[in-house]
Amino acid sequence: MVVITLRLIRNFEYRSIKVIPYKNVDLSLTTEEFLEELKRNLPSIPGVPPPFKTHNYDTIKISHQAHGFKENNIVINTEDDHSLILSQKVVLADAGVKNETELSVFTRADYEKYKLNPAVKW
Repeated sequence: MVVITLRLIRNFEYRSIKVIPYKNVDLSLTTEEFLEELKRNLPSIPGVPPPFKTHNYDTIKISHQAHGFKENNIVINTEDDHSLILSQKVVLADAGVKNETELSVFTRADYEKYKLNPAVKW
């Protein structure tokens, strides 16, 4: 069981992001199982605003590893999707998730739209 940091991204253009620590993560879960667990637990996590608790998250991307390089883009790194976006059936540990990894959690359709025009509106 490890601790990871989640970046819940509700809106890319307006930078609606909530960063939360998520404890006791079982790295033997698949990405799909982890997303389902997160959706079940989000409503009970203190400090998470209601719009973030009910958002339809469907994708996880590794933002950065502990003590590693951190991207300059405030919202999300739009490069290396093939290696950093976790497929639904991959086990978290096999995907490179380890203690203190930062993961971005978002809706894939919104991300693809943002990649076409990565402008911020505020």
